[in-house]
Amino acid sequence: MHSFNDFDFLVGQWKVRHQKFKHRLLQCRACQEFAGRSEARKILGGFGLMGENIVFDPHGTYRSLSLFTFDAEAKTWSVWWYDGRAPASHDPLVGRFEDGTGVFVGEGNFDGTMARIRYIWTGRDDAPRCEHAVSMNMGETWETMWIMDFRRIA
Repeated sequence: MHSFNDFDFLVGQWKVRHQKFKHRLLQCRACQEFAGRSEARKILGGFGLMGENIVFDPHGTYRSLSLFTFDAEAKTWSVWWYDGRAPASHDPLVGRFEDGTGVFVGEGNFDGTMARIRYIWTGRDDAPRCEHAVSMNMGETWETMWIMDFRRIA
């Protein structure tokens, strides 16, 4: 059953291990690893979640905001990621959890070209993982660009 409790596992404070792949759309497995922090709390009477993030990227530390809202009628979540270096508005990724895995898909600008963007949330509870992927062929194939592994600290 899809509910506004789907993202409850993310409430709290986290250490985050980021793996960002060095070369995009070249099937490159070499990545940069760096740390981050995240703190998430419920909003909108439980029908939303907000995560404040600090990303210790080797090219410069920055802040970001994750926003998750639940549509009770459609039983779907909308997910936004705002980068503090360029916090422009964009369309959300939309999806839901099935058998413990959340898949959220949308369209966005990827290096100046429209692309399909996907987040997959797995490993809920005390070790969630979010994988960001992009598809330049409308979802026929996907390439993972960024993996975030969360470890609860409070």
